[in-house]
Amino acid sequence: MTEYDLEGIGITDDRAELFNVASSPPEQAGEQRLFTRMSPPGWLLAFWQEIDDKSWGAGFDCLAEDAVCNLGVADWHGREAIRANLRAFVDTGFTAHHDVLEYWDSPRLKIFRGQVRMTPDAAGQPVVTPTMTHFFYMDDADPTKVSRWYGAVGPVAFG
Repeated sequence: MTEYDLEGIGITDDRAELFNVASSPPEQAGEQRLFTRMSPPGWLLAFWQEIDDKSWGAGFDCLAEDAVCNLGVADWHGREAIRANLRAFVDTGFTAHHDVLEYWDSPRLKIFRGQVRMTPDAAGQPVVTPTMTHFFYMDDADPTKVSRWYGAVGPVAFG
């Protein structure tokens, strides 16, 4: 049973769902991975392009059908739920443009950072460009698909 320390409160797996705490993919203590810094692959750029263009199409096929996404406080399960929730978020009144600035590749884990320029639809609202960092764990059955996505964007403002 995994223990989580939430503000000093011991929360166990059986109660973690109450707090939207998801356990990590199974990893071995002391596991090492070799990463290669390289240009971002086409499938990753196509994924972000779907969001930037608000087209929500085939770029999402890089996600396994049962993929899980923990983006900030989000806990979305399934490719279609991820697509629908991202669409609902972006459609709240801004256009995004994602730039991947650094990409590190290994067979089972892809790590990258970049920026996302968020341009509000409403005139007079400031454009913000927060940092984004993402971990994509690839699927055991089909290593061309993302099975687990951990990501963080922001903050988008201070004060």
